Amino acid sequence: MHTRRWPARIARGALLAALALLVVAIGVWGALLLVYTAPPNDLARTALVVAFALATSWTLIALFVRRWRWPAIGVFAVLCVGLAVLWSSIEPTNDRDWQPDLAVLAYADIDGDKVTVHNIRNFDYRSETDYTPAYYDKTFDLEKLRSVDILSSYWMGPAIAHAFVSFGFSGDDYLTVSIEVRKPRGEAYSTLKGLFRQYELVYVVADERDAIRLRTNYRRDPPEDVYIYRANASSWDVRRLFKEYMERINALRTQPEFYNTLTTNCTTNIWMNAEVNRVAGRVPLSWKILASGYVPQYLYEQGRLETMGLSFPELQQRAHVNARAQAADKAADFSRRIRM
Repeated sequence: MHTRRWPARIARGALLAALALLVVAIGVWGALLLVYTAPPNDLARTALVVAFALATSWTLIALFVRRWRWPAIGVFAVLCVGLAVLWSSIEPTNDRDWQPDLAVLAYADIDGDKVTVHNIRNFDYRSETDYTPAYYDKTFDLEKLRSVDILSSYWMGPAIAHAFVSFGFSGDDYLTVSIEVRKPRGEAYSTLKGLFRQYELVYVVADERDAIRLRTNYRRDPPEDVYIYRANASSWDVRRLFKEYMERINALRTQPEFYNTLTTNCTTNIWMNAEVNRVAGRVPLSWKILASGYVPQYLYEQGRLETMGLSFPELQQRAHVNARAQAADKAADFSRRIRM
């Protein structure tokens, strides 16, 4: 008789353990949400976080006391509804006091094969933080669009990198698009904060003398290493991808979106933009896309890079452009010289 009860007891214990893990996960997430979104008054915010932590702790204890279990779950469910309401009330905006290098949004006028891009960033840098802002407009002919390069910039080991793209037109003419966090003035980036709808998303459209040279020539704390890889894609695929980027840039100008550290970042957005247009076939989602430093190696393995018959370590060594970018500096043919 008692033997027959063991499976039921084990199942009930497993269910309670799963519920406990869920309560802990929601408790941690909810506490962090309150830390980042509760009223700016320190005392009020601390009181809310402590109260929610106590409610989470009480729910965990109550799960294992039969007469308290369901009342505790009911109260915790109400708190979860409150958190959901708070989460849904956070809306992105384009109206903040932005960091100067992220203050001006690019946009594009699309007229058939002619695309006029406005507010292409081309700052005159003296250091990473000392620069003279400058922008220009330019019309691009999609008939002359030849390539798209994948760029990876490393600053903290092989697993983490910032990935961005550069579209190549005939005549060594390039346009770079970097998907970044749009930070308010004076605010540093926090990976954890980036999970809680605290940053907007921005597509920085820039001259290569800005986007690449900033990273290779001026960033010192920490220094960055930049690599350029040519994507293995047809001109038609590249054209569709370019149009997708231009449409996204225009959409963000009128309908801002949040950046998310895990789901809406530089690499996942590149992957999504390519997936929408099936550029060079489908690239399966992989942990190497989330661990952004491994994106070039993953694309190599998937046959999505022009390899010139080289192994990946050989290709990576060839792709490193810091020395060439430092030598080219402000040269008008910067893009050609870093690819020599």
